[in-house]
Amino acid sequence: MNKAAAPLAMTSDTPDKTVTAEKLFGFKLNFAIPAFANKTEHVPEIDPDYYFEPAATRAILAGFAFNRRVIVQGYHGTGKSTHIEQVAARLNWPCVRVNLDSHISRTDLIGRDAITLKDGKQITQFQEGILPWALTRPVALVFDEYDAGRPDVMFVIQRVLEAQGKFTLLDQNRVISPHPFFRLFATANTVGLGDSTGLYHGTQPINQGQMDRWNIVGTLNYLPKDDELKVVLSKVKELSAKHKEQIPAMIAMAGLTRQGFMNGDISTVMSPRTVINWAENTHIFGDVALAFKLTFLNKCDEKEREIIAEYYQRCFNVNILE
Repeated sequence: MNKAAAPLAMTSDTPDKTVTAEKLFGFKLNFAIPAFANKTEHVPEIDPDYYFEPAATRAILAGFAFNRRVIVQGYHGTGKSTHIEQVAARLNWPCVRVNLDSHISRTDLIGRDAITLKDGKQITQFQEGILPWALTRPVALVFDEYDAGRPDVMFVIQRVLEAQGKFTLLDQNRVISPHPFFRLFATANTVGLGDSTGLYHGTQPINQGQMDRWNIVGTLNYLPKDDELKVVLSKVKELSAKHKEQIPAMIAMAGLTRQGFMNGDISTVMSPRTVINWAENTHIFGDVALAFKLTFLNKCDEKEREIIAEYYQRCFNVNILE
């Protein structure tokens, strides 16, 4: 008979312990980090194999410890949002992600009047949005794709970027003071300067007055080969020994696409996420070349496939187009 899952603890209003970076993340910091003893509803699940890039992790931990507004910038697929989530998971800190796509509106953030039933009668009642909800709780709020947000949405966020910035709900004639352990993070591909590469359609320049309000700008880009190898191996443990031997060549292939992209030779680039997908598909199909076609090659412009085939030839000594 299976035991019932233990109920989640009640939310604590303030962190009730401190932890060290050395114990949780393997490197030293000159400050302790507040944390919660118990896991609650909005705490992310821990990925035990997650690799913490030290510089980005330090920036995120400073955000939690000192209430700094932290934005993490970097190429797609490098795990920017997941990095923040996994830090929060180890601190038992509630964490909520909001993707700033074109469908997120000002009312989604602030709230709106809605018709509800009370005592059998229809009444109009204000339902608060994610921003006032998070502001009044010990929650880490993460805005994904920050440089893709609509201008009206961005100006709403600007109000809370000050560390002690109060938020005014005009419809309610109410001023909200942020909870002492509310934390604000964001991730972006272009760090507010716009996209000159064509790689990130839908992004736009961000008001520099708003960018100036972010206290810390972290960077999370492609890892060194040895570190990327550890990440991929940790994610595809079920891969056969024969195929695991080919992962260094997969990472080398990804490196060539990144260099080719920076040189302007190709317009599609392999992220670490792509390499993991390639390895997982290799396990499914039992064929590295077929998995590469289905994972990456079929996404590429036909005019560029000869160049990509040349990269593949260098890494695997196989003509992928035959």
